[in-house]
Order: sequence, then C-alpha cells, then structure tokens
Amino acid sequence: MARPGTLTILSVLLSAALVGAHLGPPAALSLSPEILKEKFTQELKDHDAIDILKKLPLINAMRDEPAGGIPLIGGLVSSILKYIVWLKVTSASILQLQVLPSSRSQEFVVRVPLDMVAGFNTPLVKTIVEMHMESEAQATIGVETVGGQSRLVLKDCGSSQGSLRISLLGSFSFMVNTLGNKIISLLVPALPKLVKSELCPVMKVAFEDLSADILGLIKAPISVGSDHLQFHLLSTAIEDKVIQLHLGAKLLDSQGKVTRWFNESKASLTTPALNGAPFSFAVRQDVVNAAIATVIPPEELMILLDYVLPELSHKLKASIKEISEKAAAEMGATKIVKVLLQESPDFFLEQDQAKVAQMVVLEVFATNQARRPFFTLGIEASSDVQFHTEGDQLIISFGDISSDRIHLMNSGIGLFNPDLLKPIITELINAILLPSENGKLRVGIPLSLVKGLGFQTASWALTKDALVITPASS
Repeated sequence: MARPGTLTILSVLLSAALVGAHLGPPAALSLSPEILKEKFTQELKDHDAIDILKKLPLINAMRDEPAGGIPLIGGLVSSILKYIVWLKVTSASILQLQVLPSSRSQEFVVRVPLDMVAGFNTPLVKTIVEMHMESEAQATIGVETVGGQSRLVLKDCGSSQGSLRISLLGSFSFMVNTLGNKIISLLVPALPKLVKSELCPVMKVAFEDLSADILGLIKAPISVGSDHLQFHLLSTAIEDKVIQLHLGAKLLDSQGKVTRWFNESKASLTTPALNGAPFSFAVRQDVVNAAIATVIPPEELMILLDYVLPELSHKLKASIKEISEKAAAEMGATKIVKVLLQESPDFFLEQDQAKVAQMVVLEVFATNQARRPFFTLGIEASSDVQFHTEGDQLIISFGDISSDRIHLMNSGIGLFNPDLLKPIITELINAILLPSENGKLRVGIPLSLVKGLGFQTASWALTKDALVITPASS
C-alpha cells in the first residue's frame, strides 16, 4: 500500500500535469461576423431602433449643444430657433450594418449607418424645409469576464468620426438657405451626442438580447432517444476573426436526472476553419458516442429462425452439419437464435469517416423447447457509420456489420473453430441486429440550433475527433 506521503506527491504531480495540459471542450460553436450582423440587424428592428431615430429631440439638443461647443452670445440660439415652428425627423432607416474585425485581435467593430430626413417649418416659407442627415453609430464587440464567466459585450458605443453629413434638400430663398445653414451648424455637434445618448442604449440592450438568444439556442435540450443532450457555455473567445463559444455538455434521462457530465478534458476537439460558412458546431467524439449509446442501449433479440428468416435457417443448419451431423439432425422447425448486444456500440472517428464497434453474443437453440444452446459465440463486430441530414435532422445509420473476430464461449456440440460459421453468423447479425439498430437511429437527432440561427437545412463533416454541423450551402 502506498504511504500517505507518496499519495500526496502523486496528487501534486497529477495536478501540475493537468494545469499544464491543454484541455479541450466537449463542443464548440464558431460564429462568423455574418451571423452577428444578421442577428443584430433583426434585434435592432425588434427594439424599434427606427422609431427611436424618428423621435430624436433635435431642438432640445441644439439648445444644449451650441455650434462648436462655444456658448453663443446674447441668446443667438433662441433668435434662430424662434423662426422654427417645429423640427423633427420625418423618415429614418438603418442601412446595411457591418461587423468587421478590429485592429485589436480580440474585438470586432460594429458600424450602423444611419440615413435620416429631418424637416422644419418656418414662417419664412409655406413649404416644409427638409434636410438629409447621414451618420454612423459605431461600437465594439469584445469579451468580458466577470466572476470567472466570459461573455460577449457591446462597448465604446458612439458616433464615428467623419461620418456626419447634413445638407438641405432643394433650393430656397437666400433667407431660408441662411436659416437652414445655421440650423445645420447647430445640428453638427448635437447629432453625435443624440446618437450616443438615444441610440447607443438601444444598441446595447439589443446586443444583450442577441447574446441571450444565442445562449438560449445553445441550452435548448436535444432529444437523443428517450434522453436529452444539453449544452452550456464554458467560455467565450474571439480568435482568428471568429467568435468561439466553448461548451460543456450533459446527458439527462427522461426524468431530467443528469446521467453523465462532459467537461473540458485532455481529449482533443478539432474545430475546422469556417471557410465561408456562417457557423460551425463541433461535437467531440465521446459526446457523439454517448448520444448513440443512449439511442441504442444493450438489448436481447430472439427470433424463430424458420418463420422469420427461412433461407438463413437452412444455411445455418447446413453450416452446423459440417461441424456435427448429430447436432444438425436435432435442429427442428422451431429453432431459435438469440442475439445479445452486451454493451452500447462504441463510436470511433477518423478524418472524413466513422466506424462503430460492438460486442455481440449469439446463441443457437435446436428448438424453442431447448433450455441450453448448442453453442454461444462472442463476436467482435464493426460497421461503417453513415450520416445524412433531412432538413435540420441529423440521421445516423450503420452499414453492413462485419464479424471481425468470433470467440467460442461455450459449446454443447464439442469444440470447433468458430470461424467455420463466420459467413452465416455475419448474415444472421446483419439480418437480426442491424435493422433493430438502424430502426432506432432512423428517428434522427434534431438540430434546433440550425433553424435558430436562421437556416433551414444542415450539413455535416467529420474531423479526426469531432462531428461538425454547418448550414447547408444553398
């Protein structure tokens, strides 16, 4: 037995090794700037950003912010504004929003171009005098860590320098033009302040809701058989012009009880480059394996071979006759084959391909009355795994099962080389076990994240250690 001092030293060494190791997350969601642009644009619409622009208090801002920041003498502002009956934004729009990489590697820049028309009424002319106003709100998307939890935030919001342009629409009298130019001179310093005070808070709330929506999509339970797979945020980073959300995962049974946790570990997770894709969702091999295991638990299948698979029944009897004519003669019309899947299949990934390995026990009974089998075989089986998508459903299926190794576990007909039965045994497990497994897998795994991010169909790819989901190219 190891002494306490020895255990302490081993614990310290293990802790040091883990600290130095690069731990990989169970899953990772990579988001391109394009996704943020589309989602942020919609959030601004949902938060009535246009309506905020139409309600900008232009006259109050002009009174509070004299031209050039220098107080005008003798109430000059009042003398100008006394000629204004009303002044307001009559139409507004947000042009194509941009999310661009920042000069700082851990940030993005958001540019929100604003296009507005403001009108004012003055006793000097019977018609409304209109002005075209162009500006741009600009903010930074970065990562903030609070209490050990990192998240995306919108910060440093304001009006970008050099983006402001105001001009009169139409030609008017010298007196109206002069008045219009003076109003413009008052709006030039006032409008950026309005963008910061009126629009930036809306942008911040919209971005917080965007982040909450994405987090909600991540946390939405995914049905895998009768259980659920659920992800949660571990950390957030901006790397190589892509937002990386590292995720933990857990399996829950039908009662909501956690049956297995997946956290960061030494198991690797390869997240491929987006290569123009709006997003990618990479799930580590052990998580995929656990999901498949949930869908295909250990099971026992028993069939009356002559009634269900008469042709294979004849082949089996012929094969056994080569080993023992006496045993073959004892086989009746009610012979039974039992196939026991001892454990859930094990899923293995390679670059661009996947395989599944499973341990199968097969027993052959001479009749349905026989209490003991002729023999029991342990079969190390494997199969290729195919994936395809139907809309936002991921469908998994196993290809033909091969009997890689067959072991004679016990025999009532004497010792024999089980490889003699390999052809018929392979046919039997393909005819009995494979339909059962593929029937369970056919239900598919819903990928609500795909539709939640605005896409109708999903695509898939395999790396050496992960299943990667992306939106299908149109």
